[in-house]
Amino acid sequence: MHKKTVVFMLTILILMIACVCRAEIDPPPVGSTFPDIELLKPSHSSELRYLGLAGSGNFKISQIKADVVIIEIFSMYCPYCQGEAPHINNLYAFVENSPIYKNKIKMIGIAINNSLFEAEIFKNKYKVKFPLVPDGDFKLHKTIGQVRTPYFFAVKLTGGKAEVIYSQAGVLGDYKAFIEQISKSAWGNRSMP
Repeated sequence: MHKKTVVFMLTILILMIACVCRAEIDPPPVGSTFPDIELLKPSHSSELRYLGLAGSGNFKISQIKADVVIIEIFSMYCPYCQGEAPHINNLYAFVENSPIYKNKIKMIGIAINNSLFEAEIFKNKYKVKFPLVPDGDFKLHKTIGQVRTPYFFAVKLTGGKAEVIYSQAGVLGDYKAFIEQISKSAWGNRSMP
């Protein structure tokens, strides 16, 4: 065999092995358990109170004191996330001003490939009121299938577990319709908790 042929065959073999060995992970689907990855606790005491947490260090989504947690996966560098920020702020205001949903639904943003500093820049620039935590080392991002941003999950917290009740890429659209969908998924046919 010619040297070029051997090199070509080895290259093809290496590519085939790489394709077979590459582990593709899908995002957690509805009905599954959201990964129990540790995240950095917010440093602001008001954000800790909002989530029902105390102290410093790390926390898990399953430790948040709520019935449902809406999780936005974003990056400060994502133009779609930047454009969606006002709509997410409207969603947060709607939940917080609702006697039905306040304290039952909490929101958190997880900043993929962003440091705490970068997450704070995004928070300040877009006047985000809910906690944003960094995932600078991609730990969570890898575990949830390296989703594109923005990506939204909603999880129902029961028995120390976070059951995924919503999993979708892209913008939310009408936030009232979104909350109605989340409410029905969390509490059955009745739209109120």
